[in-house]
Amino acid sequence: MKKTDVFDRLTEAAASRILVLDGAMGTEIQQLKFDEAAYRGARFADWPSDVKGNNDLLSLTQPDAIRQIHVDYLNAGADIVATNTFSSTTIAQADYGMEELAYELNEVSARLAREACDIVETQDPSRKRYVAGGLGPTNRTASISPDVNNPGYRAVSFDDLRIAYAEAVRGLIAGGADLILVETIFDTLNAKAALFAIDEVFDEVGKKLPVMVSGTITDLSGRTLSGQTPEAFWNSVSHSEPLTIGLNCALGAREMRAHVAELGRVADTLVCAYPNAGLPNEFGEYDESPEHMAGLIREFAEAELVNVVGGCCGTTPAHIKAIAEAVEGLAPRAIPDVPRHMRLSGLEPFVVTPEVNFVNVGERTNVTGSARFRKLIKNGDYNTALDVARDQVENGAQIIDVNMDEGLLDSEEAMVTFLNLIAAEPDIARVPIMIDSSKWTVIEAGLKCIQGKGVVNSISMKEGEEAFIEQAKLVRRYGAAVVVMAFDEQGQADTYERKIEICERSYKILTEKVGLPPEDIIFDPNVFAVATGIEEHNNYGNDFIEATGWIRQNLPHAHVSGGVSNLSFSFRGNEGVREAMHSVFLYHAIAKGMDMGIVNAGQLAVYDKLEPELRELCEDVVLNRSSEATDRLLDAAERWKGEGGKKKEADLTWRTWDVAKRLEHALVNGIDDYVVEDTEEARQNFDRPLHVIEGPLMDGMNVVGDLFGSGQMFLPQVVKSA
Repeated sequence: MKKTDVFDRLTEAAASRILVLDGAMGTEIQQLKFDEAAYRGARFADWPSDVKGNNDLLSLTQPDAIRQIHVDYLNAGADIVATNTFSSTTIAQADYGMEELAYELNEVSARLAREACDIVETQDPSRKRYVAGGLGPTNRTASISPDVNNPGYRAVSFDDLRIAYAEAVRGLIAGGADLILVETIFDTLNAKAALFAIDEVFDEVGKKLPVMVSGTITDLSGRTLSGQTPEAFWNSVSHSEPLTIGLNCALGAREMRAHVAELGRVADTLVCAYPNAGLPNEFGEYDESPEHMAGLIREFAEAELVNVVGGCCGTTPAHIKAIAEAVEGLAPRAIPDVPRHMRLSGLEPFVVTPEVNFVNVGERTNVTGSARFRKLIKNGDYNTALDVARDQVENGAQIIDVNMDEGLLDSEEAMVTFLNLIAAEPDIARVPIMIDSSKWTVIEAGLKCIQGKGVVNSISMKEGEEAFIEQAKLVRRYGAAVVVMAFDEQGQADTYERKIEICERSYKILTEKVGLPPEDIIFDPNVFAVATGIEEHNNYGNDFIEATGWIRQNLPHAHVSGGVSNLSFSFRGNEGVREAMHSVFLYHAIAKGMDMGIVNAGQLAVYDKLEPELRELCEDVVLNRSSEATDRLLDAAERWKGEGGKKKEADLTWRTWDVAKRLEHALVNGIDDYVVEDTEEARQNFDRPLHVIEGPLMDGMNVVGDLFGSGQMFLPQVVKSA
């Protein structure tokens, strides 16, 4: 797909100066005091309902006035003017019964803005002026239910939005828009539908225009209406590679500044800010003068926070003139060199950096892996099923894996219902979602429900390269990371050689043919059961671990994950041995570079605290160190049927230790049975209660930190200790 030359021209201009966007269309229209008859014009004189307030309609009935507003903003110093199309979608125009006008409104509005640019360029040919085809948020939200009694209900779907936005974009392009502006985003899922539609239309017309993306922080909480922080918002939309990312509306410049700075810190593209003229007064009007607002925007520029500035509600050509003069000669923000990390999001950002060590993907919201969860979903008890998800997050899961693949379930309906309900639970929705299914239709249904940047689990070359590429392109268009199984046309990779062969081939296809960022690729080289009694299975654990090392050394920025519970399937029913096997496996796999895993976040044994005999037996099996390893573990397994690799009888010898050592032991092992009495005993040994915190408790947490840093403890255990 060919990029238009606007990319280069705008990028070059933005490198040397701060660009200026226009101000509010609505403010200027209000000053004209058009009545109902003026809104209708001759064409809509007999329209069956009132149309006053439908500002976009004025592009058809009062085109000279709309064109002149654009000219006024351009003469005030704007480089870019946004079309009069904030509500020009079938969804928003339904309020007036004018859905059929959507395409025409966009085409005509873009043409009027183009004509205005041509007029001003003829008068002053010193620089180019650009038309931004505006896409407003619509009057519906895809992430929030309008019915307080039914949090899973949605008044609009992703596909409704996608279809409506695609029609609008076609009209904007036909009318001559130079770029597309997705603005005033209060729900990121709406924006993702718009970005999906934009990409589809670009494919359709065979050319790619620059895209500007602008969210809105609705109040002083620092979040969008649908609950995302600015960084989480960026992570969710960055896949569209926008020319600018920024904020507009809702807040004045003073209140917006910190949030613009947060975006600028993480975004490797231009930053745009066009705030309101202050906060509205009791009459809904905006009182900030052009001079005062320009002074605040100048501070943005002096702090090198912005590349593009303008105004939203309450701003006029006088405001834009003052802003343009205020930023003239000031250096634009330098685009930072942002490290290549996987950047996921729920309501909050989650960045997979080397310091994260290991990402725990909660496995209990999976009908194939949890009998309890399966029963709850089959019985339609979604409220209790939400508690399962909440427990996973509270126990340290940084991502939750949701799988609804069960023969007696409508998997698509169950996935949509559960994800829509999660969206109403901030304590769950704050983490990214892994959408897990063997059916692509279920994965796609799930992707249409999440506003954050989640993970698809999984795709593979099982059905050949063509299907693999098609699904990968859709993953990218939906804005997700992806788990890639080591599976090709010949079957699943079960040896070290097959694992690295398939992963290398997949990596080249995804990065070279699909354009998927390598940091968004998670390889699953297949965790298979060991100790099955079949000799060919004995090296499965070792093959995975060694393949992990190869992937991390040879496929830059890619990640490695796996379904850890598969490893110990031979010992189902013996949770003590299973937990020990998982701990041993993770200890060695993480050392080789495995940085993610689907685990039960509440059940991970501490490697260093395993019974030495059990740890050695498990290592012999996992690392295939002896031909007799399976038999020896089987013979000893009955002695460790308790939880966490501990013998069935409770060993309380640690209760005889010094109180400081008891507290350390309790912290490392997550034992809270004696915390009150031990802390009280420690308090009596010190002058002040604070010394208990600064002494034995902090000493114990330092031990926890050392174990975590060395890969012997994992985040859920650290959370439990804390």
